[in-house]
Amino acid sequence: MASLKDVKSKIGGVKKTSQITSAMNMVAAAKLRGAQAKMEKFRPYAAKFNQAMGNLSSGMDSGAFPLMEAREVKAVELVVVTSDRGLCGSFNANIINTAEKLLRKYQAEGKKVSLVCIGKKSISKLRKTGLVRKQYADLMGTFQMFNARTIAQDVAENFLAGESDLVQLIYGKFHSVGVQRPDTLALLPIQPAAQAAEAAVAKGDYLYEPSPEQIMEVLQPLYLNVMVYHAMLEVSAGENAARMTAMDNATKACSDMIHNLTLVYNKVRQSSITAELMDIVGGAEALKG
Repeated sequence: MASLKDVKSKIGGVKKTSQITSAMNMVAAAKLRGAQAKMEKFRPYAAKFNQAMGNLSSGMDSGAFPLMEAREVKAVELVVVTSDRGLCGSFNANIINTAEKLLRKYQAEGKKVSLVCIGKKSISKLRKTGLVRKQYADLMGTFQMFNARTIAQDVAENFLAGESDLVQLIYGKFHSVGVQRPDTLALLPIQPAAQAAEAAVAKGDYLYEPSPEQIMEVLQPLYLNVMVYHAMLEVSAGENAARMTAMDNATKACSDMIHNLTLVYNKVRQSSITAELMDIVGGAEALKG
């Protein structure tokens, strides 16, 4: 049986760990409020942008613009968005597992696959595949729209150069504080949304000023920026929510460990006291004899 000193030392260590996890929980909760507010404010903008793009592109030839050109898919690029930091449960692992499944699927079909990794967790995990074309680390804590623009421009240039025929965006979608699931979005080529096309047919044609073609030339690059930035916002909110939940669970686990160790400590102390009393009683009986 462990000594009193060992058990007391373990209790002290678990208490310190509990203090750390509790502090990290509070920090994650504070960051989550800001990240969630930014994400919720941006969601309607992204949805409206998607709707506008769908309405504009529904009546156009897919080959009218280079970024809408549908080609035979021989090369696929996966843009994987994770966090830079860990300690957020299985949040990053789920995103990476989704990316790896798609990677294996496309490789089994004989397609060439390249990766663009955003966030240290995806970089460290997927680097060993040897397929990472571009990586962006130390962005997820302080990213802004210009960071998303840089990434979108690089992906678009690679697509226009013919190095990729299909680009998919993989990220963690924020559903609630307790639920974050991986999601996949077809980024390139830009295709008209089916719902938007149906709505355009039902409501009739729109009149645009300037022409739809001129508007599309401006909106297409902006669309890519918006989608990448939206994915980064979703991951930021999901990361902090997952970390808050993970640290809360860790703090509760520490409380359970402290309770169990305290029971062990009391048992060891009682055994020690009983042994000392037996020695005293035995010594007293020996003196009487």
